[in-house]
Amino acid sequence: MRIVVPRQPSATLPDAWRHCVGTGRLDLALRRDYQDSLALVQREIGFRYIRGHGLLSDGMGIHQPYEHGGERRVRHAFTYVDQVVDAYLEQGIAPFLELGFMPSGLASGDDTVFWWKGNITPPRDEREWADLVRAVLRHLVDRYGIDRVRDWPIEVWNEPNLTGFWSAGQDAYHRLYEVTSLAVKDVDAELRVGGPSLAPGYEDEWIQRFAEFVGRRDLPIDFVSRHAYSSGPVQPVPFGAHQTLMPASALLEQFAAPRRQLAGTGLDRLQLHITEFNSSYRPDNPVHDTAFHAAYLAPVLVNGGDLADSFSYWTFSDVFEEVGIPTSPFHGGFGLLTHRQIKKPTYHLYAFMAEMGDRVLARGEDHLVTRHDDGRVTVLAWAPADPAGGTPVSGHTVRLSLPAGPPDARGTAYLRRRSVSEDSGNAWAAWCEMGRPLAPSGRQIDALHEAAEPARSHRSVPVTGGRSEVDVVLGRHEVTLLELTPVIDETPPWWSEDRLFGLGTGNAPTH
Repeated sequence: MRIVVPRQPSATLPDAWRHCVGTGRLDLALRRDYQDSLALVQREIGFRYIRGHGLLSDGMGIHQPYEHGGERRVRHAFTYVDQVVDAYLEQGIAPFLELGFMPSGLASGDDTVFWWKGNITPPRDEREWADLVRAVLRHLVDRYGIDRVRDWPIEVWNEPNLTGFWSAGQDAYHRLYEVTSLAVKDVDAELRVGGPSLAPGYEDEWIQRFAEFVGRRDLPIDFVSRHAYSSGPVQPVPFGAHQTLMPASALLEQFAAPRRQLAGTGLDRLQLHITEFNSSYRPDNPVHDTAFHAAYLAPVLVNGGDLADSFSYWTFSDVFEEVGIPTSPFHGGFGLLTHRQIKKPTYHLYAFMAEMGDRVLARGEDHLVTRHDDGRVTVLAWAPADPAGGTPVSGHTVRLSLPAGPPDARGTAYLRRRSVSEDSGNAWAAWCEMGRPLAPSGRQIDALHEAAEPARSHRSVPVTGGRSEVDVVLGRHEVTLLELTPVIDETPPWWSEDRLFGLGTGNAPTH
């Protein structure tokens, strides 16, 4: 069946998909590979905020206790913070501040998470913790200005419903939220603070108890946050992990859940930020590197903005070390980019979204059609991605009747197409064909960059009655971007393709 796409938009396309993106711990931003990757992402996609762990961990060096005159004192040092935030702002992206983990000099215990040992225990001195929070925010205000910092969301901790990220239980998190949120507002009442940054799998009661506590104590809260992942139990292998996946619709259900769970509490009317999402929650699951992954997440990017104010892909780059230093360029990392800026198929999904118009003409289970101010029509289409392990579909077709100029227009339109699939724009497949080299040579890296580029094609299509009939035939796990532009024909009257080699009328060959 051919889908007749309306001429007039039915909605504005939310850009919640580009509101924020995730990153590894913040001190990784001091590395060249990280900064080169961020520059590329910002140039071709353009996120507004970036969120990562470890702002208050030892690697950033903010909390510096010492003794003088027989007294314990603390110096708050911002050497690395300034370098990181300056680098972000230079790339047109602002921090989404996550307050964690606990500095070792303030921690009440030795429990840690990740290879780099982020401390997950409560502060042993709440007053010193509040002083730390105020010191960080006052410094940011002094350096970057109050108007700018008021736009930077401030999230209290990360996944406190998991003992692996918060060792002390829900009541202790409530107390941390109280102390922290009040400290934030001490600096400026218009700074935006929120939480509870929950990992998937929590019971409704967890977030409802949080809402009751905030209401009972009349605590400040400006947004609600949670995370979303769609993977099952881990099947470990050396230097990696495999997992089953739920359908992509499970991610959308998780996006929608907090407003349902918080109905009637008042918190359901606040902004909702999904501050992490991906398929697998493991940074070593090869599914992240595949063409399947781009097709799997396409409906999430297209539809997620109807459910949440932002949903932050975890993460923009494979410069990331939660389970240790990666041992190969493709290792199942979360990133849109590998080390050395090799683009994964999911990177192109985001880059394609960045080229869509903001006016929605049509949307379906395998396509999105938008219009730009200059009259161009853009189409994002994707093939089915079955996480149950079905055979990838080749030849899936989206049949569209697209508006191309005014209703009486005739002539032609220029159709430009870019695609990634199992067979194109797929550097992971090329790496596998190379034999999965652990340390590719310079020549191999060049070949991987080349293989990562989308397939490109173009053609002329007829326009009749202001419409072009376009059949989008998709390869295995293909995601494709089409751009349709009506042609204003400026071909000179003397042009003839027959005369290209001087053999046409009036130019007979001479001997």
